Amino acid sequence: MSRSQFVRIDSAELDELAKSAGVPLPLEQSGAWDPFDEAVAGRRPWGRFAWILDGDPVAVISLSALEGRGFTYLWAKHGPVWFTAPTPTMERQFREGLAAIVREADRSLAFIRLHAEPADDLVDLLQSVTYDRTVVLDLTPSDEERMNAMKKRGRRDVRKALRDETMVAAEETASASAVFGELYELLVETGARDEFGIAPRQTYELMLSALGPQHGRLFTVRRGGRPLCWGICTVNGAHASYYYAASNEEGRKSGAPDLLVWSMAKFLKESGVQVFDLMGIDSDRAPQLAGVRGFKTKFSEEITEIPGAWDYPLRPLFYRGLVAGLKAKRRLIEKLRSRSR
Repeated sequence: MSRSQFVRIDSAELDELAKSAGVPLPLEQSGAWDPFDEAVAGRRPWGRFAWILDGDPVAVISLSALEGRGFTYLWAKHGPVWFTAPTPTMERQFREGLAAIVREADRSLAFIRLHAEPADDLVDLLQSVTYDRTVVLDLTPSDEERMNAMKKRGRRDVRKALRDETMVAAEETASASAVFGELYELLVETGARDEFGIAPRQTYELMLSALGPQHGRLFTVRRGGRPLCWGICTVNGAHASYYYAASNEEGRKSGAPDLLVWSMAKFLKESGVQVFDLMGIDSDRAPQLAGVRGFKTKFSEEITEIPGAWDYPLRPLFYRGLVAGLKAKRRLIEKLRSRSR
């Protein structure tokens, strides 16, 4: 039988282990994410661990504690980070060992949310939407090579947007605090149009200020000074992710989002980014994301499968109560909505 143990480590040690293994570290699993966790009410960094199997580190994980309504859970966003391709047995052994450590430290925690392949000890997320398919852009080829590799429709739409000299793409990270008020109005419009919830304005502003310009960047497309669309990208070394975006109706009709993604890729490449993750398209687990697949696959037809997020209950009976309570709440909301139609 293999021998395993969890060793508590700090962020510098986690970074060094990943670097030694030659594995890219997602921003949310690095110490650079801590200032954001510390800035937002109801969340905090909780702990980092290396998993040692038969004497060798094979995975690391960084956990944040988040407070729900009446419960607290741990969230390892884009973690654990594996140094070798794990087998289902390894993944289960990892979860069981981690759960033992967590329960010993705090028995009040309801569950751990982490990324893994499907297994019978994991359940769908209590709240929120995960994704297990995404579009990842390789920024190392030239602009011409990347353009030629796009779908015909994608090339047409980007070239049309580039010809429209009334639209100007720019990075506005340095002035984010001054401009985000007007940009947030586009997010309110986007949320209402596409029927998804948005966080308070302060959350996005805190994200940019806490991560700093090295790790959080803001890009816009404007016409005559008016914002048509914007995007927030997170960056960690050579890897960037398209985290949040919004557009108004004028921007959508003008092709501003096409210009935004193309321009963001260029700006990011100029600063050393080689991989740009557009973060999520639809699958059986995430049918809600069907609307963005056509847009994101304009830039690359290659779809990347990744482990989705799951909940690992630490207190099964309590967790089942949370699920039942949430279902009852959703039924009530739907009933009230039907009355108002």
